[in-house]
Amino acid sequence: MNWIKCKVKPNEDFNLSKIKTQADKKLPAEKELKETLLNDIEEIAKLQNKLFAQNRESLLIILQGMDSAGKDGTIKHIMSGVNPQGVWVYSFKHPSALELEHDYLWRHAQKLPEHGQITIFNRSHYENVLISKVHPEIVLAERLPDINSIDKIDKKFWNKRYKQINYFEKNTVENGTQILKFFLHLSNQEQRNRFLERIEDKEKHWKFSSNDITERKYWDDYQSAYEKALKHTSTKIAPWYVIPADDKLYAHLLIGRIILEKLREMNPTFPPTDKKEEELMKQAKEKLKKEK
Repeated sequence: MNWIKCKVKPNEDFNLSKIKTQADKKLPAEKELKETLLNDIEEIAKLQNKLFAQNRESLLIILQGMDSAGKDGTIKHIMSGVNPQGVWVYSFKHPSALELEHDYLWRHAQKLPEHGQITIFNRSHYENVLISKVHPEIVLAERLPDINSIDKIDKKFWNKRYKQINYFEKNTVENGTQILKFFLHLSNQEQRNRFLERIEDKEKHWKFSSNDITERKYWDDYQSAYEKALKHTSTKIAPWYVIPADDKLYAHLLIGRIILEKLREMNPTFPPTDKKEEELMKQAKEKLKKEK
């Protein structure tokens, strides 16, 4: 399970269509994979508990991918064992009227994790260089100075927006929040299969949206938008990881291991107690023992 290969190097020139959406080698038995994932989740939970207790640093996890790529399932499986007090999940839909009165990063800045927390963005500020790039008319709703027609939303505009995102993330990291970014790389055929499964299984009808089929027509445009976004915004301090997402269990394993390695690197510890507090605890212990 070579998760390091998934990492996008800063300014790396790559072709997304040539990156596999499946595991690049034969995997161990499913039972073994599940045991590995459970062990990783258990260690993630322990480290998250220390992170919460230490209350000094935080972790932001960004999940991006095409519809049905498995973002919800990833959150459900990997975060199943953690303390819910210390984990928040936000899914960013179409901006509200209030949010449109501010710059596009404003609503995302409001949801950055507090000290000690892990926050997951299920879709994120990257929608502003993904869906907005495929449908540039969305940008016009932001009422930006001098951007009053689609023809002004050009390459220069997008390059400026990539830089703004990099500055935003740099500031976030420098103030104590580490960032991990995952692109769940799904094949066109596997998306088709998952849509059909949602239609054919009544218990999954709630997951289906006719708009997903509409957006599927723009597959190539989205792949191009993702490729450019990953190239321009994978940095040393906030890297992107391209996760083969056709096999859900394998995707969960990779993402779980990368999160685990990041938490190990952060190395959170339980806060120490001073001598005065230790003495008070001893007194409290003796007092409690004497109670009937």
